[in-house]
Amino acid sequence: MIRSALMNVMTGAALKAGRGLKRDFGEVENLQVSVKGPGDFVSAADKRAEKVLFEELSKARPGYGFLMEESGAVEGSDKSHTFIIDPLDGTTNFLHGLPIFSISIGLVREGQVVAGLVYNPANDDMFVAEKGQGAYLNNRRLRVAARRDLGEALIGCGTPHIGKANGHARFKQEFSAVMANVANIRRLGSAALDLCYVAAGNYDGFWERDLQQWDIAAGIIMVKEAGGYITDADGGPDPLAKGTVCAGNDLIHRALLALVKQA
Repeated sequence: MIRSALMNVMTGAALKAGRGLKRDFGEVENLQVSVKGPGDFVSAADKRAEKVLFEELSKARPGYGFLMEESGAVEGSDKSHTFIIDPLDGTTNFLHGLPIFSISIGLVREGQVVAGLVYNPANDDMFVAEKGQGAYLNNRRLRVAARRDLGEALIGCGTPHIGKANGHARFKQEFSAVMANVANIRRLGSAALDLCYVAAGNYDGFWERDLQQWDIAAGIIMVKEAGGYITDADGGPDPLAKGTVCAGNDLIHRALLALVKQA
């Protein structure tokens, strides 16, 4: 596990917010739910977790800016540092009682992600990564899978929900192209965890489009620090700016990217 002062701050904030999510998850049927848009739900638990994260991180790192899913951008006096936060990635899973959701915190320094944390309160999986320090799940060092043959690969993806109907046709083409060339495909519903599973070697690769920065900031450095490759879904160098991702080890990433681009 990484023991830096920064990671201690991020871990402490995530654990505190996670306690509330864990409690609310146990009473999911009683949550007050509002609707932001078709198929895109936000719960009272989501907002409470974000408040805790903002308070804890701003107290420990005064002056840092924030970009948060629910509250948007908060400018800080320190223009070179920004925390990018998703307090509940996998809200639909959460509201349906599926224990696949996460708190995601990424720290950007001068435009580059330098630290990331993804925490699933349902099973206490804590993924952390810091530039030059590696990536870890709890106390285990992470490395991307070593498979070289796309035909043996398990690939993760994200599917566009009902509110993203304009992406359905493209996804169907990409899914068909990938499905015909890999061992199998999974869709779990939390892009932050999906990227961690690439870093841990559970997935051999992952791709998704139409994402927000808070969905992927922490996952980007997780994959890189685990020895993986990550670009946008068209092969560009800045997935955070483009809001699309394609990740894997060197060969699987290259082969998966080719399939997605050709589709």
